[in-house]
Amino acid sequence: MSERAPGGEASRAGLFASLKGLCGTSLALVQNRLGLLGVELAEERLRLLSLATYGAIALICLSAGLVFLAVFLTVLLWDSQRLLALGVFSALFLGAGIATLLMAMNYARAGSALFKASLAELAKDREALTQGESAGPR
Repeated sequence: MSERAPGGEASRAGLFASLKGLCGTSLALVQNRLGLLGVELAEERLRLLSLATYGAIALICLSAGLVFLAVFLTVLLWDSQRLLALGVFSALFLGAGIATLLMAMNYARAGSALFKASLAELAKDREALTQGESAGPR
């Protein structure tokens, strides 16, 4: 009555060892992917910080230069065409502002490539796992 199925304990131990190995491998895979996500997030943050810094410096310098140029040309033309000079500079500054606003809106709509490499790696992992399932045990 106490007969056991052949290989009962050994197959159960092998099954648990395989399951434990699968869980360990899965956790390592998730850990690697989360590490990649963290690296990409840090790179994107650094890129955006650099972009904002250089953009702010360029904006300040260009704005100051344009204002001084407009004042210089307005004073130069003060006696003959001051209203024309002020009108032209107003139109130029408003046109540049509108064009820049449209470019910024297009840039915002375009989105970011954040986590592109991580998403590609996860897609490869999913594809590898689905191919492994379709092959089945042999």
